[in-house]
Amino acid sequence: MASGIRAIIFDLDGTLYVNDGFADEIKRGAAIYIAELKGISAETAAILIRETRDRLSCEKGREATLSMVCLELGGSAAGFHAAVTPLLHPEKVLKPDCRVTGLLATLAERYNLYLYTNNNRTLTDRILRTIELSELFEKIFTIEDFWRPKPDRDVLKYLFSTIHRNPDECLFVGDRYDVDLKLAVEMGSTPFLVTDIQALMGLGNFLSLSNHE
Repeated sequence: MASGIRAIIFDLDGTLYVNDGFADEIKRGAAIYIAELKGISAETAAILIRETRDRLSCEKGREATLSMVCLELGGSAAGFHAAVTPLLHPEKVLKPDCRVTGLLATLAERYNLYLYTNNNRTLTDRILRTIELSELFEKIFTIEDFWRPKPDRDVLKYLFSTIHRNPDECLFVGDRYDVDLKLAVEMGSTPFLVTDIQALMGLGNFLSLSNHE
């Protein structure tokens, strides 16, 4: 399945770290952004976001991202990130996980490692510094490259072209199949779905077994 893998493209949030408290911070920030945009309370905005997310997920047949929801409600990706980023404090809630740093350091000896996230570059850099993964990626792709959230075919084409790899040479690792993996699979890449950090730890074995098939 993955015998020709040369590059691994990781998602960030929910994949290389899992922290419900920080996820809730992002949701609260989104509610504040939409509340200011619509002239409503943050509590009402949170309900509106949840209902819009459910509707979009149903209409599209896949999970709607928070970025998509904000666009649907009249915001912009750039505006959302500009408003929310100052409200977030990854340094206070996240910490390094030696299992993850060790895994990626080992993988970096054999594969080209990249990061592709719906976060902006400022927040991404803060998170990576906090969880001590900053030095392990050859290139980082963020929402700021095109201001178009995952999944996006043109962004993936740009990614493949930039790293000089064909889709079948790439393994995508993420916690949301519809958002992080499905489109990459359709384009010819291999997926690895992460449900928690323990599942991420199975990546090395997955690659070893696949390369011996």
